[in-house]
Amino acid sequence: MKYVMTIFWALIISLVVGYVLASMEGSSLNVPGALAVAAIFSIVVFILGDGILKEEN
Repeated sequence: MKYVMTIFWALIISLVVGYVLASMEGSSLNVPGALAVAAIFSIVVFILGDGILKEEN
């Protein structure tokens, strides 16, 4: 479930940031670019969460 929520929030945040930046620039929203950023962000979060930032007991 944590993977689904990570992907969901990465999509939402990337699309909102893409929309705001496109509005500031005066151009249209680039959805494939925002989806690519969301995919990269999700992969980085998965790697950090499961691999690098493991909690030691």
